[in-house]
Amino acid sequence: MTTPLNGEADRPGIAAPPAVVGDPRDPSTWKLPVEAYAPTASETRVISVARDKLIDECMAKAGFEQWVPAPDLPELGGDTPTDWRYGVHDAAQAAKHGYHPDPARQRAYDEALAVGAVDRSGADEGALKGCATTADAQVPPAQEAGIVQEINAQSFKAAEDSPSVEEAFRQWSACMKSKGYVYARPMDANDDPRFAARDEVTDLEIATAKADVECRDRHQVEKTWFDAEVRLQQSAIKKHHAALVAARAQSKATVAKATALAK
Repeated sequence: MTTPLNGEADRPGIAAPPAVVGDPRDPSTWKLPVEAYAPTASETRVISVARDKLIDECMAKAGFEQWVPAPDLPELGGDTPTDWRYGVHDAAQAAKHGYHPDPARQRAYDEALAVGAVDRSGADEGALKGCATTADAQVPPAQEAGIVQEINAQSFKAAEDSPSVEEAFRQWSACMKSKGYVYARPMDANDDPRFAARDEVTDLEIATAKADVECRDRHQVEKTWFDAEVRLQQSAIKKHHAALVAARAQSKATVAKATALAK
């Protein structure tokens, strides 16, 4: 287990990727530096299609022509890695659904999950596992490398304890208290057990979420948090540059194999 945010010193001469900020008011358009080393959404899709093709062909040879790949699960939360990373940020979304996802997205997700859970081919689990293993040998599943996941997770947590973010949280908390809501940190509101029912959005939840977004905007909570993460990630990237470059090269090689199979 590595410790990316507390490891060796920054390596001089190595430049970490910059952060990307599209719309300063929309976190979904922001991009953290470590994302440069992770498979993109389009690359993930190419790999998924190739793997489905390989497994489908293998299952047909094994006598299970009826087998079909499970449908990809639709996005349930944010549209990008930074959308919803710091909590609810869209005033219109908060006014309609509070801290819950759009009901239409929830239904689409549930339906895809249900279809994927039902295999009408009569295939046994062993046959499917064998075909998946065969596919793995040619095109491994698309996933972030361990070092990418560690940097991503640790920067999020460490940024919460940075002085700038703690001050933004303090200002946000005071703002919420002035509106009648008592929370120490933004995610405390997001994770309030009173709002945990999956298919119920109460008036209290909506009112809380609306106040939450207003206070976040007033004190630039998301941008402050994001900026703190950027600094931490860039430092970690310099420390683990070689491992990250190797991970990205491996994922690109997998995409190349997947692309070739699709032809």
